[in-house]
Amino acid sequence: MILVCDVGNSETTLGVYDGETLRAHWRIMTDVPRTADELGLLLRQLLIDEGINPTHIDGVSIASVVPRITGPLTAACRSWLREKPVVLVDGRSKLPITLDVEEPMTVGADRIVNTLAASRLFGEDAIVVDLGTATTYDCITADGVFLGGVIAPGVLMMAESLTRKTSKLPATELQLPKQVIGRRTEECIRAGVMYGAADSIDGIVRRIKKEWPRDRTPVVVATGGLAEMFKPLCREFNDIDPFLTLRGLQIAYNVITSA
Repeated sequence: MILVCDVGNSETTLGVYDGETLRAHWRIMTDVPRTADELGLLLRQLLIDEGINPTHIDGVSIASVVPRITGPLTAACRSWLREKPVVLVDGRSKLPITLDVEEPMTVGADRIVNTLAASRLFGEDAIVVDLGTATTYDCITADGVFLGGVIAPGVLMMAESLTRKTSKLPATELQLPKQVIGRRTEECIRAGVMYGAADSIDGIVRRIKKEWPRDRTPVVVATGGLAEMFKPLCREFNDIDPFLTLRGLQIAYNVITSA
């Protein structure tokens, strides 16, 4: 079994793969300060609570876009696993993908593993829409070429900005609005954020498709913590895979450790 860790700006998503099967998964807050020792204890306890013996973990695969967490998490895993592999995915990793952009070393690790997973799992040109702290659009060919993409403000960032920059608008839990025209302030906010984000996502995807450099039409795959919530709102989605990034980490681990 291997442990996979996707460290995002707001949340860190963890999972355990037993072969091709995602046996367990968790989400923890990224911005909670933790030492390497604390992270090690937390990881062990999560595994034990799920009935997984920590000694049965054969290695770890990490993708991180938060440098202050990368070091302690990597140190925690190396201390805990001792001689077992700890793979840190970035632009230097030897993977069967090509980062066909001007500054490949600036491509986020999460976007790299999304590219790897989409090219392996779907076998066709793809646009991966990752709904996290930022909403990213990764453009990938069937043969694993990352063409570039789009980075936009995330849905939660939009909602928080609306609350922080105004005097009277309240913080509002994001839910699917019942209608566009809200009759209460909270309903108005939900409609503006959710429908505004959904139409933005569909609009950007349509613009990407118009610029696609190949004749075939790319499949659109949504992932990330908010993917399921936006499934009924976004017309351009062909598939939803909330754990695409974790699967990419599992694939990356197998590729790198078998080289």
